[in-house]
Amino acid sequence: MGNPVDILDKLYSAVIADVLDGLGHRQQSLGSEIAALTPVRRVCGRVFTARAEAVDEVPAEPYKLELEAIDTMQPGDVLLVDAGHNRQCAFWGELLSTACLAKGVRGVVMSACSRDLWALNGMDFPVFGIGCTPADSKGRIDVVALGQAVTIDGVTARNGDFLIGDEDGVVIIPQEVADETLTLAREKVSGENTVRDELAAGVPVRDVFAKHGIL
Repeated sequence: MGNPVDILDKLYSAVIADVLDGLGHRQQSLGSEIAALTPVRRVCGRVFTARAEAVDEVPAEPYKLELEAIDTMQPGDVLLVDAGHNRQCAFWGELLSTACLAKGVRGVVMSACSRDLWALNGMDFPVFGIGCTPADSKGRIDVVALGQAVTIDGVTARNGDFLIGDEDGVVIIPQEVADETLTLAREKVSGENTVRDELAAGVPVRDVFAKHGIL
């Protein structure tokens, strides 16, 4: 069916969420607090997980696993960080985004904050998070695990899953249903285009829904 990331590039979060609902995966959307912090407001790719925890002193090797994540990720990956909705510091910034861009990493989604928005606003790199602060993460939050399952806002994600994020939010697509989800999503988009045309032509919405089952 082609590269899943290329297919996701042409879709949007709401249609993916609807399809996953229909497949019985009804808890796949991250909380509304996680949103685009940058002008680039679309992200999609293969999940690479990290888990970060608050610390109260500078580790012996600060940033160790965070840097390892960036060096390990492959083109098409998106870094998904479970940081426990930590607002005490900025987990992300300009230099990490620069390194990811050079590798073909497609973005970062995190339950954490960013900084360096003055630079990120001019970069073609999507950063999704919960806010911004100038405080550095060193001695405040540190990555403790890579590549393990993480749970953010009740949604569990694993390496090899896929995600899509846009103005509506972020959805995690389990790897085992990715092909079926993308096939059905493309079909639903085609159906929505037909519905849109009929509604624009003035067909009563009740009739349109009865005919297509799409709203």
